[in-house]
Amino acid sequence: MSELKERIRIVEVGPRDGLQNEPTPIPVATRIALIEDLVMAGIRHIECGSFVSPKWVPQMANTAEVCQQLSRQSDTIYSVLTPNMKGLEQAIEAQVNEVAVFGAASETFSQKNINCTIAESLQRFAPVVTQAKQQGLRVRGYVSCVVGCPYEGDISPAQVAPVVEQLLDLGCDEISLGDTIGIGTPSTVKPLLNLVIPITGIGKLAVHFHNTYGQALVNIYQALNQGIRIVDSAIAGLGGCPYAKGASGNVATEDVTYLVESLGFDTGLKLSKLIDISQQLCDQLGRPNRSHVAQALSTTLRKK
Repeated sequence: MSELKERIRIVEVGPRDGLQNEPTPIPVATRIALIEDLVMAGIRHIECGSFVSPKWVPQMANTAEVCQQLSRQSDTIYSVLTPNMKGLEQAIEAQVNEVAVFGAASETFSQKNINCTIAESLQRFAPVVTQAKQQGLRVRGYVSCVVGCPYEGDISPAQVAPVVEQLLDLGCDEISLGDTIGIGTPSTVKPLLNLVIPITGIGKLAVHFHNTYGQALVNIYQALNQGIRIVDSAIAGLGGCPYAKGASGNVATEDVTYLVESLGFDTGLKLSKLIDISQQLCDQLGRPNRSHVAQALSTTLRKK
């Protein structure tokens, strides 16, 4: 490594992908404080919520209020999910600087998650992406179930690649590959990335691993070795998926930070601050902290 360390961009998904799986809605003030604390800890790309129907995801019902009341940092990307034009209109009004559309590599999951086929989902996304770009917004495209589906089982890289290509053709600036049920291992991640990287290029591709089988960090290590430099994660390992039974939380931001910095990369994040945030949040939610690093370092600090 040179003296100037290579940067890994960690995309914090806890305030959206994490909190949407909590059993009860989180107060607006708590969501705002979480986002602002994470930005103070160094996060520069963060999911603030989603503009989906409160009927389906009640935890995200007050995303507009959250976005409007945030104290913004000019160098930070504030992102929201926008499944349709109505969601995009809300996002524009909330003055975010990135929107995201979310597709899948599994036909069955697409039907369960957004009630349409993969082809229909891409047709729906087209005007959303076009209008977002006209408004000067970044657009992120998510692809769920990139190695496995709770309904169809294994998903081949050949099923993922066309979805990625079409999202890029629509105008997405960045693609995030999601192992929604967390069954991926380096043996499945490697061929997936080998096929997708030539399509997107390294700079437009992120990985998003759930930690159901405890494989998220080794999968991230594999992705780093293949050149990936954008990693999604959630503070305290928050999350799951309401449409994927058995899927546990995202890989913890604290654990990713500890790993990549030990490998000589720079994240720009303050690990001790992240641990404080995650412990406070878990206390508020009344749930255990899924971050191994937070558990270990918090115990060490208490012993001193």
